[in-house]
Amino acid sequence: MRAIWKGAITFGLITIPVRLFSAVSEKSIKFNMLHGEDGGRIQYKRVCAKCGKEVTWDEIVKGYEFSKDQYVQFTDEEMEALEIDSIHAIDVVSFVPLEQIDPIYFNKTYYVAPDPSGLKAYKLLAEALEAEGQVGIAKVALREKEHLATVRLKDSVFVLETMHWPDEIRAPEFEEMEKRVEVRDAEVKMARQLVQQLSADFDPEAFTDNYREALERLVEKKVEGQEITVAAAPEEEPTKVVDLMEALKASVAQAKKNRDTKSSTAKKASRKAASS
Repeated sequence: MRAIWKGAITFGLITIPVRLFSAVSEKSIKFNMLHGEDGGRIQYKRVCAKCGKEVTWDEIVKGYEFSKDQYVQFTDEEMEALEIDSIHAIDVVSFVPLEQIDPIYFNKTYYVAPDPSGLKAYKLLAEALEAEGQVGIAKVALREKEHLATVRLKDSVFVLETMHWPDEIRAPEFEEMEKRVEVRDAEVKMARQLVQQLSADFDPEAFTDNYREALERLVEKKVEGQEITVAAAPEEEPTKVVDLMEALKASVAQAKKNRDTKSSTAKKASRKAASS
């Protein structure tokens, strides 16, 4: 993996030289935009709105619009001159229990690896965090933006999770939620039974991206020159009024049936493995 940032974890008077790596590699099929008439790729050019000329990257500077069509320009050197500790450091300011942080704050995930010179201090902080059951709350500047972040331990490696700032989280204001509806005790009881039937330990390996797999199969057919059969779009039916209680009962029964089937299949597989 290629490091996207170099700096240090700082807490108290301790400095740990580290490098940052993207922890996630998104696997989605990418499409190019083509001209339907001749199949040529659509290109995007960087064109100056004032003179109409195409410009190269080294001719581009950052500009802030302080009023309509009025800008001030900044060079990379001026941006680097900002006197902010988080530009070159993951500045840990406190430690908190992870369960106190609402997941809505989390944004992107990075691995934090130590430089050889900082390995001892890295492992020291790792053992301290694991013993205390805490995560670090830090500030770090990445891609021209300062982020709130957590520093936590996963499989003996630090993970940095950038977070949204509190004023970036929208308030959930929905008029529908102000309406009063009656929820009966029997409906709550049945809903709880459904939750219980569907409860299980989280196993990420049990989930697959069905849409991506179907799209990959579609791409393969196209590459092989196969004809794609396009089904007619179903006519929209009027929304049916559903009896909530009956729907819950049917859902609980279906969930129980699925669980019994999985249990039976697992037992058969276990017996087969034991006999072999």
